[in-house]
Amino acid sequence: MTEQIALDLAELRAVTAYAVACTEPALPIFEQARPDDRRPRDAIEAARAFAEGAKRSKTIRDSAWAAQRAYQETRDAGQTAASEAARAAVAAAGAAFLHPLAKATQVWHILGPAGHAAYAFELAGMAAQHPAADPVVVRVLSRYPMAPGGRGRLGELVRELDVLLRKG
Repeated sequence: MTEQIALDLAELRAVTAYAVACTEPALPIFEQARPDDRRPRDAIEAARAFAEGAKRSKTIRDSAWAAQRAYQETRDAGQTAASEAARAAVAAAGAAFLHPLAKATQVWHILGPAGHAAYAFELAGMAAQHPAADPVVVRVLSRYPMAPGGRGRLGELVRELDVLLRKG
C-alpha cells in the first residue's frame, strides 16, 4: 500500500493558485495561435475559482478535458509552443486534484503547470516567467519524493524547478 500524505483543502487551494499563477502568463502564446479558442483560459478560470474558494467540481474536469483537446489540436497542427501553453492550462486544472499519495509522479500535479508554461515560453523563444511559490506550496512539495526522471526537456524543466523550490 502506498503511503499517504496529509493534505488539507487550504493546501490544495494554494497548490492550485500557484499552478494558475505559473500558467496564466503563457496563455498569450496559445491565444496568439488560436485567438478565438477559450478552452485553455476556461480551464485556468475554473482552477482559479477553486483556488479562491469554490468547490472542487465537475466544471474543473470538464474544462480540463476541453483544454486537452485544444492541446491536441495545436500539437497536431505543429503549433508546439501553443500546444504546451494549452497543456499548462490542463495541468493547472489538474492541480486541484493532487492526490495524497507519496509518489514522485504526484509532483507533476504541483510543478507540471509551471513546467509546461516554461516549455511553452522556451519553444516561443521567450524567457520563462516563474512566480514565487507560496511557502505552503513548498511545504506540500517537500512531503513528496523528488520529481521522477524522463519526459525529455519538459521533465528537465520540472526537475530543475523541483530542486530550486526545495532548496528555498
